Amino acid sequence: MQLIRASHKPDTASRQPTETFTGTVHMDPIFNAADCMGNNVCFTPGARTYWHHHERGQILTVTMGTGLICSEGEQPQRLRVGDMVHVPAGEMHWHGGTSSTCMAHTAISLGKTTWLHEVKQEDYEKAHQAAN
Repeated sequence: MQLIRASHKPDTASRQPTETFTGTVHMDPIFNAADCMGNNVCFTPGARTYWHHHERGQILTVTMGTGLICSEGEQPQRLRVGDMVHVPAGEMHWHGGTSSTCMAHTAISLGKTTWLHEVKQEDYEKAHQAAN
């Protein structure tokens, strides 16, 4: 067993990453261990990750709002509060808010994250129409 202490410091400003996200995203760390990390992430309307994949997978739990997730070659899915997603190791995907709603999730990323390219605006708009 390994106990991982919380790494969030209550008076620390939220991080606003820009190099791997489109739009305004606020990120607060929960923990960071040698082979996994956890973050609370809040996407404003239109904000989303770049395409990426995780060495050993990712688990998302939606805690606020409505969002979208899409894996390469698959139908985009609408995310709602309480939904949980397991993204298998190596599966290329992106996730974020809808064009009109915020979405927050807790993300547990296992192993190294490999960041790829930005989700094109045209593909993001198409995802809204195609999402279940």
